Amino acid sequence: MSKTAENDGALETRGIEQVPDHERTARIRELFPTWVGANISVLLLTMGASLVVAYRLNFWQALVVAAAAPVVSYGLVGLIGIAGKRGGAPGMALSRAVFGQRGNLLPGSLIWVARWGWETINAVTGAYAVLTVLDIVFGVRANSVLDMVTLLAFVVATFAISGLGINAVQKCNKYATYLFGAFSVLVLGYLVVNTDWSAVFDRPAGTVAAMITGVGLIAAGGVSWIPSAPDFTRYLPRTASSKGIVGVTVGGAGIVVLPMVLMGMIMAVSTPDLASASDPVSFLGEILPTWIAVPYLVIALIGMLLINSMSMYSAGFTAQTLGFTVPRHWAVSVNAVISLIFGGVLMLVATSFMGSFIAFLSLLAVAFSAWVGVFGADMLRRREYDGEALADTGRTSAYWYRGGFSPAAVAAWAVGLAAGLAFTTSDWFTGPLAANNLIGEYGLGWVATIVVSGLLYVVLPKPAVVVPASAGTPAERPESVTV
Repeated sequence: MSKTAENDGALETRGIEQVPDHERTARIRELFPTWVGANISVLLLTMGASLVVAYRLNFWQALVVAAAAPVVSYGLVGLIGIAGKRGGAPGMALSRAVFGQRGNLLPGSLIWVARWGWETINAVTGAYAVLTVLDIVFGVRANSVLDMVTLLAFVVATFAISGLGINAVQKCNKYATYLFGAFSVLVLGYLVVNTDWSAVFDRPAGTVAAMITGVGLIAAGGVSWIPSAPDFTRYLPRTASSKGIVGVTVGGAGIVVLPMVLMGMIMAVSTPDLASASDPVSFLGEILPTWIAVPYLVIALIGMLLINSMSMYSAGFTAQTLGFTVPRHWAVSVNAVISLIFGGVLMLVATSFMGSFIAFLSLLAVAFSAWVGVFGADMLRRREYDGEALADTGRTSAYWYRGGFSPAAVAAWAVGLAAGLAFTTSDWFTGPLAANNLIGEYGLGWVATIVVSGLLYVVLPKPAVVVPASAGTPAERPESVTV
């Protein structure tokens, strides 16, 4: 990430305001470790196991699912990330231009709340990684007190990294990428030598519906990053290659998601109860030898720290757009406290981690997708964002529209959200249209959300787009530079 007066120190001081052009000297290649780090999670192993146990797919079907999911989800992450280099501001700040200064509070609040759940899941997984290492190395058995101590330690470490800002997150991601790659090769090598491959390849094929639903399961984690994409591209110059942003984003995620999901699938063939384990981590101590399991769990712990740090980093911006008039690193503390409380409930009360996780993912994807459809459709017509209008939350803002709302955006978002929920089924909630149709049966509620909200926004009358006088015409703003 670029070294500037605002961000060359340990603590990033810039908040949701637009980054000046002279500070936007980042490089597209720096996004690669960001999206690698965003996927260093043992939850991908467990989701890969679910493809075998719950969806009954064979190896080749799991391969297709593991390859397609990051292309679909992180392709959308990359596309929305283009808005960051156009506007030089975090995603939920740019969203003010679409929904209006007050209208943005509606999707912003839902996305902020949804992040509580995502960060809670990650915090609990990290705590379980610590508990498993303590058990393997020192024979220390988990108990309620130790559960809370490890959870607290994880949340505090997450807050420290995310509070420092983007330079700290990027640097940690870079080194974690090297470590993860090295130990993943060791795990893969062990599996190649010790797996009963006849049992892997002799499995019967599952249904096409199960494959499509599986893509949605794996893609849900990526969909949750879409509103955050501009947060990590806002330091790129306006001339940065749009194709490069998408390509590097998909490549960074795919290089992790594909092997992790396949490894989980292979592990589940010999350990069928992996997908229904009481926690998402301890199985590694049973499948892998100690000399691999312990360092791999440590890497997993680092990965979960980075994922939660990135999520809390973006959540701090979201909180600021909702009216929390505090510096970003203090806004982050709100999410840290919430994830600590919810994480304690999940560890002490919930009976099935994976059941709760998969149910949450199905609803998480819909919650984020309603915003994606509207914001993505708006990007087709909006090339620039007025920094002064974004920062002005009063009636004088060019993005005030009608009473602070853009009726087209708010209506499209609400209808899309309702449509997606109607087609969604989970352990927690089942929509009225979740059965007896392809959308519901194939788990495509989140896709329906994007399509409905996006198309409705396109056809509804919208406020005029205000382009800053200094921005120039599209022809004067080249779209490509060297990656």
